[in-house]
Amino acid sequence: MRPYELTLAEAAKAIAARELSPVELTDSVLRRVESVEGRLNAYVTVLAEAARRAAVRAERDIAAGRHLGPLHGIPMGLKDLIDVAGLPTKAGSRVRESAPVADRDSTVASRLRAAGAVLLGKTHTHEFAYGLTTPQTRNAWAHDRVAGGSSGGSAVAVAAGEATFALGTDTGGSIRVPAALNGVVGLKPTYGLVPVRGVTPLSWSLDHVGPITRTVEDAGLVLEALLGGAGDTASPAGGSLAGLRVGVPRNHYFDRVHPEVEEAVRAAIDALGELGAELVGVDIPMSEYLQGTQWGLMVPEATACHQRTLRTSSELYSDDVRTLLEAGGLVPAGDYLRARRSRTLMRDAWTRLFETVDVVAAPTVPATAAHRDQRTIPWPDGSDESVSDAYVRLSAPANITGLPALTLPVGADTAGLPIGMQLIGRPFAEATLVRTGRAYEAAHVPGPGERGRGLPPHATAAHSAAPTGAMSLR
Repeated sequence: MRPYELTLAEAAKAIAARELSPVELTDSVLRRVESVEGRLNAYVTVLAEAARRAAVRAERDIAAGRHLGPLHGIPMGLKDLIDVAGLPTKAGSRVRESAPVADRDSTVASRLRAAGAVLLGKTHTHEFAYGLTTPQTRNAWAHDRVAGGSSGGSAVAVAAGEATFALGTDTGGSIRVPAALNGVVGLKPTYGLVPVRGVTPLSWSLDHVGPITRTVEDAGLVLEALLGGAGDTASPAGGSLAGLRVGVPRNHYFDRVHPEVEEAVRAAIDALGELGAELVGVDIPMSEYLQGTQWGLMVPEATACHQRTLRTSSELYSDDVRTLLEAGGLVPAGDYLRARRSRTLMRDAWTRLFETVDVVAAPTVPATAAHRDQRTIPWPDGSDESVSDAYVRLSAPANITGLPALTLPVGADTAGLPIGMQLIGRPFAEATLVRTGRAYEAAHVPGPGERGRGLPPHATAAHSAAPTGAMSLR
């Protein structure tokens, strides 16, 4: 197995055991970037020499006994909404083509730096995170499909072995959607748990920052670092889920869902039951108000964030983003206030729902990755839904309510495109989501050295040539 194929936890274990050095790991990932980036375009910029210097420092520190933890020496990517001192934050937009460099790290970049992670570069985002496709970047599994958005670059980088982990942002599903469409794990924490200082906002009452990784275990490790080591998301792999109540939605989450997605997710939910969880049917509250509440909050808040540049440089925005921003200026204050009231009622209703269950399990997105030129998804009832509306429909509830949500891969459709299952929990119950996801992984995901980890098809040649026994790279 090549180092770039390792999960974060595997790489950290090998580094701690002196079986792998941060330099070897970083060089392997950078060679992977050189090999596939021309086809995928996950990165805005790759900081190869800076990454190698950081890896050398990490190797020296670890050898000297100054090991900072599991992220020390691990190569990562950051979505280009996240400030890093000395680098511009262009947010995927011509509006910021001449953006000055950031004068200090965002809080999350600072915490990852303190944990010893190695920054490889900035990953592509849909312009100002205002979209669900990230058109610059190609899906890691099928280059004629969308990457998902807005953290498409981060998800593709992790899926393709171009980063061991990455950070994304999530306002209506922008971590979970691309993670699901690229067959990786995405974790949107509870609103306010991870600081967003130094992260370009889209909608301040809906924005979150979180990790994109290859496994649920890895997501827990990154979240620990994002919390400054003050979190508690560690949980043992595998084991029984006895005593866990898993809510299975009777409405909303399985409405207008592709049959292959529904089949894979229901099978994964049944697997949670086989692990000891109690499956409980639940009604999703106020589902008919979800779309109106999401857009009623996000659109005017986004326009307020862009008020000055929309007035002075509107021609520099792409057509889709400019249209949304201009529409936000037409939303009456009363409608925005009603959306805020709706959110309050929705949060209260979900709080009552979580008196009966510990986790809600559902599809992350209703369909797999759309073709790059596809605009709508047709449904059997004769309706057509825009690709963006379809992708946000199942992820938005966790943004509106601020609840933590995790997506993990649970299968693929007949075209080989990944399918994700979403786990939603109580506020600040990330540990429960990680425990549940890890139990599923332990029972259903191949272990180290086995084929089928989830690297995309263009990795199979290297995969088949890689050794599958114990790794000793020094």
